[in-house]
Amino acid sequence: MQRRYMAIWFRHLLTDGIARRRPELKELPFVLAAPVKNKIIITASSILAEREGAFTGMAVADARAAFSELVVIDEIPGQATKLLRLLGLGCLRYTPIVSLDLPDGLLLDISGCAHLWGGERGYLKEIVLKLREAGFDARAAIADTPGAAWGVVRFAQKRPIIANHEQRAAIAALPPAALRLEPEVLERLQKLGFRNIAPLLATAPQALRRRFGTGLLLRIDQALGKVEEYWEPIVPPVPYSERLLCLEPIRLAPGIEIAIEKLLERLCLRLQTEGKGVRKAILKCHRIDGKKVQVGITTTKGSHSVSHLLRLFKLQIDKIEPALGIELFVLEAPRVEDMETVQEQIWADPKGLADTALAELLDRIAGKVGANAIKRYLPSENHWPERSFKIAGSLTEEPQAAWPELPRPISLVSPPELIEVMALVPDHPPKVFVHKDKRHTIAKADGPERIGREWWHDKGEHRDYYILEDTTGCRYWVFRSGHYDSDDARWYLHGYFA
Repeated sequence: MQRRYMAIWFRHLLTDGIARRRPELKELPFVLAAPVKNKIIITASSILAEREGAFTGMAVADARAAFSELVVIDEIPGQATKLLRLLGLGCLRYTPIVSLDLPDGLLLDISGCAHLWGGERGYLKEIVLKLREAGFDARAAIADTPGAAWGVVRFAQKRPIIANHEQRAAIAALPPAALRLEPEVLERLQKLGFRNIAPLLATAPQALRRRFGTGLLLRIDQALGKVEEYWEPIVPPVPYSERLLCLEPIRLAPGIEIAIEKLLERLCLRLQTEGKGVRKAILKCHRIDGKKVQVGITTTKGSHSVSHLLRLFKLQIDKIEPALGIELFVLEAPRVEDMETVQEQIWADPKGLADTALAELLDRIAGKVGANAIKRYLPSENHWPERSFKIAGSLTEEPQAAWPELPRPISLVSPPELIEVMALVPDHPPKVFVHKDKRHTIAKADGPERIGREWWHDKGEHRDYYILEDTTGCRYWVFRSGHYDSDDARWYLHGYFA
């Protein structure tokens, strides 16, 4: 089989990636910059910035002198490699062999793949359109060798698909830079008048070796296919998955439980050796009628305890319909997290959130009532009550701020509900308020506590909060919006104290 290769070139890789992540920059001319020899140099330029005359390699000071509205962003080292790897992983759906071509390209071995998309033209069109839809300015070319495809995609204006054994004619009209040569060699070729590759192909190899070394000859032979080129393919992350094939179809719950236990033993052994724990696991059951049923569990913190995970799956077995029988079980852990290995204490068990028993209890409760029914809240650095807390992402997440020292209700009413209030003096606490047609007579009151609106989020009046206790002993958190003597002052119930 004739080997075929595709080279993909991202003309504005980093700037396209940043514009995709930050849509507000799409309509602005911006560049990436980094310090080089006591100067701030442009390392990547967006299309709009290039139109204004800001190109890669130019000093930022010169670019801003020509265009004062230029937006400059600091370049993060290694950003191109990470972005290319993500794009390369996405291209694995088109071919199993994809390699990074730093700093701005990918190389794909497409041998035997193009016919699935109706031929090489449809294959190239499919990939390029997908990348452009994702916001990347991408070009692609196909040839018999990676070197020829690399040169054609960057320097040829027409014919991105080179027929079999036509790479010599395809690269002959291209400039020497299409051979991936070192800058010193390119400078020497330019001084000698080599404007394209054709004269180099007609020159004796001995003469080229004496003047330019073996690097030039190697690149020519690689582009022509005389020397095979090796490159390291991207290895996709290995999924945490285990399979169990049954000799006879499983129809009963005890058999399903045994299968889950065997799969968990294999999976947890691997996770323990890698220092990881399950946060989410999915059991896929393939039935003999061709259908698939699945159940899943989630954990509050990473766990590789077989007994704990098995208890969670036992709560889900009733949801599995084996029908005529299950012939294949597949256990996947799409979400895992690193676990710290701590030394076991003889005389004391970990307390608080570090206690594994607490995490396991929450997992069992979540298996019965649902993971969304259990929430942990952390303080947030906002004065406005609705924004003063956030939902924690995990049991181990640490708070970044302290809870307010002033008393706050256990539960808030969202949104605050309008109430009718009677007060002895307009700026005093209420003596009576009516909520949902129920009258509450106030026995004790504390306040006010004024909370100003965060003007950078929205506009509106401040709030004066009061803690009220009625004659039945129930305690409430109410507030007046605005000054007491204003026409639009309103009273609201915002929370209940325990």
